Amino acid sequence: MKPFWIGIVVFICTFGGALLGMWLRGVLPVHHLRDESRDTVRLGIGLVATLTALVLGLMTASAKSSFDGLNTAIKNMAADVIATDRLLARYGPETEDIRTTLKRVVANRIDETWSQRPSHAAGKLDVTKATETGEWVVDQIRALNPPTDAQRLLRSRALDQAELVLRARWVVLGELGTAIPWPFLVVLVFWLTITFMSFGLQAPANATVLAVLLLCALSVAGDVFLTLEMDGPFDGLIQVSPEPVRYALTRLGL
Repeated sequence: MKPFWIGIVVFICTFGGALLGMWLRGVLPVHHLRDESRDTVRLGIGLVATLTALVLGLMTASAKSSFDGLNTAIKNMAADVIATDRLLARYGPETEDIRTTLKRVVANRIDETWSQRPSHAAGKLDVTKATETGEWVVDQIRALNPPTDAQRLLRSRALDQAELVLRARWVVLGELGTAIPWPFLVVLVFWLTITFMSFGLQAPANATVLAVLLLCALSVAGDVFLTLEMDGPFDGLIQVSPEPVRYALTRLGL
């Protein structure tokens, strides 16, 4: 389910829970709303609210950690691509075809990963012609027959850098997928709903209270939405920046 729709569900559950609490306040017998009952409700909801904050914090930290790891992997890959190209350029003109293919691989990678077409880039990253072409680049570097010690050193270093570029692809794939377990999300929505229900149960039904509860529900739904957006790093509002790889592309073949 899209983060936007999950955010809508969270908002409906939380604000709906508040409205349900207000309705219950009007229909429950008076002795259910005495101070002793309210104190017990406050204690119980205080515990639930604490657990909710912990789960929400864990979800945000998990999504942020995954996002940062992927962002770092992309930056490292861009640096390795530039380093590979420069080593091949220093090797000599016989690497021109390899450098051209490397540039085409990077361009295809950008198009696949950050494409604006309505499909998930993550699903296209696993097995593509770009992977095979990237392996071809490594094979062609390995097939070079350097006549001098300097060129042998450059070929060895270029081969190491190209292998790092290939490895980065699998590192990125390893970071894909949701970092937020669905059971956490379901339990979180349940806890938020009963917490807001308690708010409505204890609050008078007036415009000020409704406005405050509406803003609180929107804030909570917005937080869940942004966390889930960060958990999908190649689509949506919050994406891993393609600028490092695009910059690397402009430096290839120079």
